[in-house]
Amino acid sequence: MDRVLGIDVGGTSIKVGLFTPEGELLEERKIPTPALVGQVAYDVVTDGITRVLTAHDSVPNDVIACGLDIPGPVADDGTVGFLPNIELDPEGLVGAISAVFSHATVAFVNDANAAALGEMWAGVAHGTSSFVFIALGTGVGAGVVANGRLIAGAFGAGGEVGHITVNKDETLVCGCGRRGCLEQYASAKGIVRLYLAECERRGVTPVPIEHATDTLSVFRALAAGDDCAKLAVDQMCEYLALAMSQISCVVDPAMYLIGGGVAGAFATFAPALRARFLARALPTCRGVRIEAASLGNQAAMYGCAYEALRLHGELS
Repeated sequence: MDRVLGIDVGGTSIKVGLFTPEGELLEERKIPTPALVGQVAYDVVTDGITRVLTAHDSVPNDVIACGLDIPGPVADDGTVGFLPNIELDPEGLVGAISAVFSHATVAFVNDANAAALGEMWAGVAHGTSSFVFIALGTGVGAGVVANGRLIAGAFGAGGEVGHITVNKDETLVCGCGRRGCLEQYASAKGIVRLYLAECERRGVTPVPIEHATDTLSVFRALAAGDDCAKLAVDQMCEYLALAMSQISCVVDPAMYLIGGGVAGAFATFAPALRARFLARALPTCRGVRIEAASLGNQAAMYGCAYEALRLHGELS
């Protein structure tokens, strides 16, 4: 029986999803790993996957497609770019997987792009051929789908909407080395920074913040009527809507999906985001839907499995 794998690749573990070619998730399992360089690490991966298969009366030769999503750029030709946050030898890992799962087509996909494909295959974007998935997490990334195909870009930078300039007067430097990027305001870290900066400006004591990406505390403060939290979230929505209005002029999607950790508060900020988008957008683009993503942290796992299956020739 044919099996498909979707693998979230992290710095200290992988998350393996075992699928049928029709998209049914049979099992999800987390496997701790060392840095993914060298045969010892590769064996941990392949042995762990084999155990998942065995639990479902399957063998390595049943795997026809294996997708891996990674936190870094992947170009149209499958080339993996610079990976600043993970130790990974892509060629070595692919070689090890191909040696054990010899019938499998292997594909690398950027994590945000993979999440977009997952939503198209099994989530709220199913049946929608043109949409943009925006992940608001530690950073801001996106997956752009046009005419049913992912736009990865010639150099893997397709979907790097977190680095659209939305404030040319910003003095703080973004992680990319530029200033005024969307990521500086709409990421979890950005929202917390905006909140703390406004509290300092007003000379008021902020609510306790546990860490640099603790948006939960900011949104709780907002619900309790904290004016500084309201301003921070309003600024986030303003900058995000500005970026989306520009994206629409290029891609003109039918839908925006908001995912990532910040999306847990989507119902809270959705009305403001929609209103600001309508105020900013080109009139012909105002019919776009703005919705919450539906697959949560499983989206990328679904999406990289989908892409590997497409490359295998099972999907149109």
